[in-house]
Amino acid sequence: MTAEAEVLVELRRLRARLPQLSGALAASADGLVLAQDAVDGEAESVAALTAAALGVGQRLADMTGQGGFRELLVRGEHGYVATYAAGGSAVLTLLAEPRINVGRLHLEARRSSTRIGELVDGALERRDLN
Repeated sequence: MTAEAEVLVELRRLRARLPQLSGALAASADGLVLAQDAVDGEAESVAALTAAALGVGQRLADMTGQGGFRELLVRGEHGYVATYAAGGSAVLTLLAEPRINVGRLHLEARRSSTRIGELVDGALERRDLN
């Protein structure tokens, strides 16, 4: 199974654990879609905006002495957009309904982002060795 396929499996598992998610997307840190589950035609735009938000989040965390970027949560009128670092070269972005338990969202997303980071970073390491 390819890394992209394994990432998609992880996204689907995450959505099964959190039924209040309306979409899940894994992207490279530079904004390329790696895998997506139900981000309906907007995946490329969401990935590009995620890359921009990641850059701002990284700079903000660094400038304020908070260390490396871990996550970003945006609350809108109709729900949440949450972005999590996934290893050294990827991010996980989730779209959630307003009724989601944010603590549970963070718990499950942090687990999935760790797994996705392992998959993506591992695939990049194998590619670099060949």
